[in-house]
Amino acid sequence: MRAEMLALGRAQAELSGDPVVKGLYDWATGLSEEGRYAEAADAMTELVAAILPEGPADGGLAWTLLEWTATLHDAGRCDEALAAFETLVSMQAAEAAHERGPMACHLHSLIGYARMLDTNGRGEQAALVRQEALALLTELADTGERKSWSGYQASFWAVLLNISGAESDRPAPDGPRPPSGAAPLRWSPDAERRYFDSRHALREEVDTLAARATEDPDRHLAELVRPHRVLTVRSAVYWQNRTHLFAERVRSLFDEGMGLARRLSQHDPTDGTRTLARILIDRSTFHTAAHEFRAALDDFRQALSYLGEAN
Repeated sequence: MRAEMLALGRAQAELSGDPVVKGLYDWATGLSEEGRYAEAADAMTELVAAILPEGPADGGLAWTLLEWTATLHDAGRCDEALAAFETLVSMQAAEAAHERGPMACHLHSLIGYARMLDTNGRGEQAALVRQEALALLTELADTGERKSWSGYQASFWAVLLNISGAESDRPAPDGPRPPSGAAPLRWSPDAERRYFDSRHALREEVDTLAARATEDPDRHLAELVRPHRVLTVRSAVYWQNRTHLFAERVRSLFDEGMGLARRLSQHDPTDGTRTLARILIDRSTFHTAAHEFRAALDDFRQALSYLGEAN
């Protein structure tokens, strides 16, 4: 059906001369859910080429760039994904500077960009981006947003958080997976059900591993951290999309993850310390989404100290 919609959209675009093909976005999202990442990336690239000249368009472009970036990365086109992320960051910076967009969204995009740089072996560049994020978060902690905004900053954060977990959180290839850069409202019912229902099994896995890690931390503690983060990310995405009280629903998970990461850093100072920094950044972004900017800054500064980037 999506293919038929796209065919109709192409015919209409050819007749009207409109560069934007209706149905292209839904087609790309469907392809991504089926794991056809190369085709999805091509479709999103075509869409972005058509809408980018029109500018931010009241924030709509940012969401498309976010999904484009994630789709390119899923397709293994990492250099293109990083270039797309840089485009998003630059646009968010300009929007925030002219008070056309929230500073928090610019901050979330900077932190997400740094994560992707790290994932692709560009640590020095990632460190510079984190310094930009630190300056912006310091301003938020001191003065708050420059103007008041609606609540979509938290939704933007949730999508970026989901992207950050995509590499270690790919479901088994026996059904659709959510496109890692799309907001949950864009997911198919099957993908949404499969993703969110898995939280129950994850909770059981975490509880089982927690008992083992208590008895033998050297063997099981590192094993426990990964599914706990997956549970935290999925729970954050689930509750953010359902209630303005999402922070209270998931706060304990971010705090639990922090405790696990601290224990791991004591048992394995090398890998554990870097894991601790990552979890601190996770919790910092959570605090930002909850408008707890001072707590977010404290966590972020700690993370930078563990990464050797405090100065």
